[in-house]
Amino acid sequence: MLAVERRRWILDALQRDGTVRVASLAADLGVSEMTVRRDLDALDDREALHKVHGGAVSRHNRGEEPWSAIKATQQRAEKIAIAHTALELIENGMTVAISAGTTTLELARLLGERSSITVVTNSISIFQELTDPQRPQSPSNPEVFLTGGSRTPSDALVGPIADAALSTFRVDVSFLGVHGVDPEAGLTTPNIAEAQTNRRLADIGRSLIVLADHTKYLEVGANVIAPLSRVDTLVTDTALPEPARIELADHITDLRIAPVDHDRTPT
Repeated sequence: MLAVERRRWILDALQRDGTVRVASLAADLGVSEMTVRRDLDALDDREALHKVHGGAVSRHNRGEEPWSAIKATQQRAEKIAIAHTALELIENGMTVAISAGTTTLELARLLGERSSITVVTNSISIFQELTDPQRPQSPSNPEVFLTGGSRTPSDALVGPIADAALSTFRVDVSFLGVHGVDPEAGLTTPNIAEAQTNRRLADIGRSLIVLADHTKYLEVGANVIAPLSRVDTLVTDTALPEPARIELADHITDLRIAPVDHDRTPT
């Protein structure tokens, strides 16, 4: 296979999965890991991807925001694992704020049967999930409050109306999904209004828990939500390389690694 064909194959895999690993690519392509690394270096130089330790992740323009329907198909097993680990941090009787995002949506799916939980969200998808009339209704179903606001590609409601609604609440824990996690840039998103609303959502919580799969590491959006020092707990997955875990642990006290079970992923 020619270099140009390998690199097209790599980009196709990256478009499909959101991340690629050197060892897996070498096995799939029938070449050495050194060859794969040279291919990734060349693609990184062209800004076609972002090379990270052990592989590569998608590179977006910093102001580009993928639609939630696209993001929902990527790293599904990792997001489900993160959600199950995050669920352990929610106690009965808590009031929690949950931001929009495909990983936070997986957490919301686990809250449908939790007793005496109150959820505040700016996510249309999360509100629909927790108030679906097809879901069996019982006294243990969460009480759910949805902000108003303007809709973004991630199905978030943002802007002054959303900010004003969130400011009327005080919650035990704020769960935040993000576009990127970077030691220098912090938590980021491509959407300036969503950054502001996410800051408000984080501020109303007694603690802040960020849910981010390994592909979010070193991704940087155009707008900063908060520095990493603002995060109390970061929940990610086992594909995050060890050097990245060490670097993040310098900024975040509680780093939790969710074990991934691909058999758990719905088809």
